[in-house]
Amino acid sequence: MIISLQAVYSPHSHFPLSETSLTLLESSLLYTNPIPSCGTLSSAPNNNPTILSPFTSLCVDLVSCLVHTHVLKFGLDLDCHVANGLVRGYSVSGDLVDARHVFDEIPMKSLSLWTTMICGYAQNFCHNEALNLFEGMIVGGFEPNGATLASVLSACARSGCLELGERIHEFMRVKGVEVGVILGTALVYMYAKNGSILMAGKLFDEMSERNVVTWNAMICGLASHGHVEDALSLFESMKKDGTVVPNDVTFIGVLSACCHAGLIGVGHKVFCSMKDVHGIEPKIEHYGCMVDLLGRGGKLLEAEEMIKRMPWKPDVVILGSLLAASKNNGNTEVAERVVKEILTLEPHNHGAHVALSNMYAEAGQWQEVLRLRKTMKEEKVKKAPGWSLVAT
Repeated sequence: MIISLQAVYSPHSHFPLSETSLTLLESSLLYTNPIPSCGTLSSAPNNNPTILSPFTSLCVDLVSCLVHTHVLKFGLDLDCHVANGLVRGYSVSGDLVDARHVFDEIPMKSLSLWTTMICGYAQNFCHNEALNLFEGMIVGGFEPNGATLASVLSACARSGCLELGERIHEFMRVKGVEVGVILGTALVYMYAKNGSILMAGKLFDEMSERNVVTWNAMICGLASHGHVEDALSLFESMKKDGTVVPNDVTFIGVLSACCHAGLIGVGHKVFCSMKDVHGIEPKIEHYGCMVDLLGRGGKLLEAEEMIKRMPWKPDVVILGSLLAASKNNGNTEVAERVVKEILTLEPHNHGAHVALSNMYAEAGQWQEVLRLRKTMKEEKVKKAPGWSLVAT
């Protein structure tokens, strides 16, 4: 009997927890042997929920594989809408190999399918793949839409492709593409991330509507490129503007700015205001910024105490920041304690051993250097092979 599964699954697709949908999917496909329509198995053009809709939000690769199996069984594997849903499902769960396999199997690709695959790469930080696919789409005669352009601009930002980003911006000007908050933010982010602060600021000022991501892109861009006063000033403007409220990413940018300038007092005030004023619980990244700030200011014991007060165990990144500060300040006592904690997490961490050995050597403690090197030899600690990347 030919039945429509879409009516059964759609009500459950609106809810974040879709165990009911999963049970219905398994029992229906495996036991009742229905023949689903393309709309049921696809990412529907009218954005109505489908079988794949609830499961992509769960990031469960197994569900995409299950649906894919039955897509092949019912001969729907060459339908572009069905392929679009599968690519989206695989991409959200991080399975880009299967996503690309589905994409490559479709002979007549739609703009939507190209966009979904490019977005999948961009959202999973495969920036070069996203940019290469974008070029292939242009060669194929497709004109990118807003979603495609936003994803590619994001990839340009993260991969340092300023020139390509500028070409895309010019393409938008020539084609008269409407720049709303999403595309405007993508442009600000791309220019700010690549160090073109003046252009980023110009575009930011021209935007009639901004969301928190827009403000964060500008603040973080200013902070990462050493424009500390401008970053802090923009943060104050954001609070006075009142249309959006700062989030955890905002405070990472502000604390990073304080690190660049060594503004311990300002940084401490900002850190405390997160919970006291804005009701935002600091995350490990915020504690990391404070440890870095205190360490750069030579306040190693305070940095060490802050690590102890964290609600989580420190990771190697935070401990490495304190170790670097200990080295810069020649404090072997703190360094010894930090290295001990690092080795608890990563017993064969070559860098921690070497950093402490170099500190002993600089302090003229040659017996400690010999002891540490003997320990490294006995524990067979080896240097991890290095690698480099040359952009072409």
